[in-house]
Amino acid sequence: MDIQVQRFAVTNLRRRPVVIETGGFVAGLSPDTDNPYLNYATPLPGAEPTGKDVAALIGIFRERGLLPRLEFAPQAAPAVAPALRAAGFGIEAVHEYLLCTPRTLTAPQPDDALRVETPTTDEEYAALDAAISEAFGDVFPASAEGAARLRRTQQHGGAVRFVRDPQGGCAGGASCSPPAEDTAELSGVGTRPTHRGRGIATAVTAALTEAMFTRGAGSVWLEYSGEGSRRVYERAGYRPQGTRLYVSLPRTQQP
Repeated sequence: MDIQVQRFAVTNLRRRPVVIETGGFVAGLSPDTDNPYLNYATPLPGAEPTGKDVAALIGIFRERGLLPRLEFAPQAAPAVAPALRAAGFGIEAVHEYLLCTPRTLTAPQPDDALRVETPTTDEEYAALDAAISEAFGDVFPASAEGAARLRRTQQHGGAVRFVRDPQGGCAGGASCSPPAEDTAELSGVGTRPTHRGRGIATAVTAALTEAMFTRGAGSVWLEYSGEGSRRVYERAGYRPQGTRLYVSLPRTQQP
């Protein structure tokens, strides 16, 4: 599964507004933001980069004022992590990823109070972007660009879902990428702190996953941030599958 997830990562980055390929790496960049989580690279499965290849990749980020950063499944390209370490890259995190298949998907019991919807208006996309931002402690501030990215995800073959709060706003939601390589990535699952504990994240996760299976994906994968979120995803049928590595070049290591 690591190779399939890595192939997906490559295809998904090639969907970015700016794509640059060099030395076995694919960099996907978003010119409307310097957010490092929206500007990063990933290796091709089996890549064996040289020091010159890594230097060229660093240059792509530096000339744009961006943090040189990669996300990838290390087992799909075992030679990459040592080459990056030799160039001074440090580990940001190692995340386990979970996988759901049509066989393991567990849909929650219907609940009128947790009706999962697809946003259609600019106001709904903006409310969802704001809810996800609040859910993650405003690390990624809500913005018109964030709402637009959610809309593009829905329009370009992915899926976006949310649950309303009692006042008609957004209590929480998430998005899922368009399928590629027979899989899709579900991300940004967030619930406003005042609405947690109601099953919103599980309901949204199950709805998005089912939507991808309806579109023909053979699996959906995601990463979790802690044991609490892991239990949420396990209730929807997700199971441990592999790991993904996040690395970046510290500012002090850049020439």
